[in-house]
Amino acid sequence: MSATVTLPRRRTGTGEIVVEARDLKRYYDVGGGMFGGGGTVKALDGVSFQLESGKTLAVVGESGCGKSTLARLVTMIEEPTEGTLLIDGEPVGASTPELRRKMQIVFQNPYGSLNPRQKIGTILEEPLVINTKDNAATRRAKATNMMERVGLRAEHYERYPHMFSGGQRQRIAIARALMLNPKILVLDEPVSALDVSIQAQVLNILMDLQDELGLAYLFISHDLSVVRHLADDIMVMYLGKPVETGPSEEVFAHPRHPYTAALLSATPVADPFHEKNRIRLEGELPSPLNPPKGCAFNPRCWRVEEDCRQKQPPLIDEGLQSHACFHPLPLDEDFAE
Repeated sequence: MSATVTLPRRRTGTGEIVVEARDLKRYYDVGGGMFGGGGTVKALDGVSFQLESGKTLAVVGESGCGKSTLARLVTMIEEPTEGTLLIDGEPVGASTPELRRKMQIVFQNPYGSLNPRQKIGTILEEPLVINTKDNAATRRAKATNMMERVGLRAEHYERYPHMFSGGQRQRIAIARALMLNPKILVLDEPVSALDVSIQAQVLNILMDLQDELGLAYLFISHDLSVVRHLADDIMVMYLGKPVETGPSEEVFAHPRHPYTAALLSATPVADPFHEKNRIRLEGELPSPLNPPKGCAFNPRCWRVEEDCRQKQPPLIDEGLQSHACFHPLPLDEDFAE
């Protein structure tokens, strides 16, 4: 069961595009092993989106769909094989290290993302030591101020990570990500490693910080219950490609792609009297080394036709939503609770 979070007011955004991806691709060459030849894994195979300041784009899908690969490209941990990534209108490349300060990441596991040998104050000040000329007093003042913003007390400054709970450690990780005043946070499953009772607290902190600082969030998650309350827009991915995009309310109420509908049907509902028609997918996610011909989803799709097995559907715009399906679900099929 997922955490219950406070439904935020729907943000309109500033209209300022802070992140733009144009046909991003990331391929990996895999060498041959004992049981077969090598090949090319298309971990990300043509992703485009725009993200405004003050808004949240959620990227959802099963494990192996390319979510974390996209996070590594957006945070400049890896470079794309093809395509263009722009931060504040500037193309990202090896010669633009100053753009890294505008983009920070919060990782999934708060237990593994903090150095156990460093005190919290040292962890928070480290980005300032590396990137600014602030003196010790200024760094400490900024660190304690940021601790207060995420709900930690000043006395926590001298403590080590093992002295905190999982939720507190994730607050520390969020504070560290904000020390350089970034414009964009990539949140890679930021609450999935936390107890359900703590998830809502962390999510509400993230929403408050977004409202206060005008942050843009790229929120990567498999938990659609959380995404529903947090995201302004959604991009559903399958085997490295986006299969549906659109405003959160529209996608949840009227999914057009069968894969989106299957994901939504599997989302837990707190109401024990609420009836849902579960769409059960047959089979596993295909291997990215040997994707099926035509639509990658066709071996598992209950709406599959012959054209789905022969051709790859393009991403088609229909109103506010886009979908990559030759036989989309009708708009009058309402999935809203």
